[in-house]
Amino acid sequence: MAKKLYYRDDFRADQPSDRNLPVISRDLDSIRAYQFEVEFRGKLDDRIYRLAAKQFSPAGMSVDDITVQRINDKVYYPGTVSQDEITITFDNLIQDDVGKSLWEWFKGTYNPLTGDLGDGDNKINRMSVIQLNHDRSLHSSVEYYGVYPKSWKPAERNYSTNEFHTIEVTFRFDFMEQTAQT
Repeated sequence: MAKKLYYRDDFRADQPSDRNLPVISRDLDSIRAYQFEVEFRGKLDDRIYRLAAKQFSPAGMSVDDITVQRINDKVYYPGTVSQDEITITFDNLIQDDVGKSLWEWFKGTYNPLTGDLGDGDNKINRMSVIQLNHDRSLHSSVEYYGVYPKSWKPAERNYSTNEFHTIEVTFRFDFMEQTAQT
């Protein structure tokens, strides 16, 4: 919420002199879409992974309606909860071999070499999407719990482009929590 309103506080002020410039409110500035980090905590190998992510799809939860139809009316009640899938595009880094780590985790869901399907042990405790302020300080985070990889796709390889190689992984989660740090 804005604490200082430009149209109310400064618009009707007298013309500013050289030393008294009008103050422009920055209370309604938005967070930039590219100011985020993705962090994994849990069973991967008891380390915290903070990976370079290029893109993060919108992911949240929604409540399906229960429709009750009566003779002359229709009413709605909250029903079951549906979670969205999360698709993250990771930079395939040379130094940390992100592709291998993500592939090993995906093989816990389904191993194409053996045909084994994973179980609940493949889920990690928490995936955090950390939102940063303009000065790179922590603004807020979205915590996803019970996360496992559902699909793993390496990007196209092409001689005619000058882009970095990426890996796209789709995740499922059980629960989420939005936390504000400010």
